[in-house]
Amino acid sequence: MIILHSFWLSLATYRVRIALTVKGVAFEERTHDLTQGQQHAAAFRALNPAGAVPALEGATPEPLTQSLAIIEWLEETYPAPPLMPTDAAGRAKVRTLFLLTAADTHPIVVPRVRAQLAQRFGADEAACADWAGHWFREGLAAYEALLPEGATRCHGEMLSIADLALASHLIGAARFNVSLDGFPRVGAVGKALMALPEIAAAHPDRQIDAPAR
Repeated sequence: MIILHSFWLSLATYRVRIALTVKGVAFEERTHDLTQGQQHAAAFRALNPAGAVPALEGATPEPLTQSLAIIEWLEETYPAPPLMPTDAAGRAKVRTLFLLTAADTHPIVVPRVRAQLAQRFGADEAACADWAGHWFREGLAAYEALLPEGATRCHGEMLSIADLALASHLIGAARFNVSLDGFPRVGAVGKALMALPEIAAAHPDRQIDAPAR
């Protein structure tokens, strides 16, 4: 059995959860409350020494970590339906769009970074939120410049890893009240993506450890 170690707020886990759902891979989800420090438990650190989610256990001899590595493993192991174009240029393009979120934005806005801003530099909650909002906004501007006019997907007509990243970016931006005004192409693609059942089902707010609303 494949086990996805997760936390409902995790945007990286959201990306992996979408990929698993799209590809129809059966998995069990085990949650770890990062706000309570459960990622620092010895058992979890043995699973992922970085103390972060997602981690995928049971699929390979050693657990897989990092959303892009997990998704590319899924793509190679379960090739249908594909989440990567067949041509080299297309694959480079969707990786670029994926990394706008996974490398350029997400790592510098996660809770452990905001905690360091508070502890080391005295940033209050509002300042930390402003920090995160700034970087989500910067990412949206980059997506807006790279997405074609009239698009409903990030690259061509196929659902790709770029769309998984953009979906997670939009969830993060909304958490910090970042408006999509001025980003019409992003808004159009995002609206189309959020209407897809696989993406809707994987939404953080619909997970078993999400607080009742």
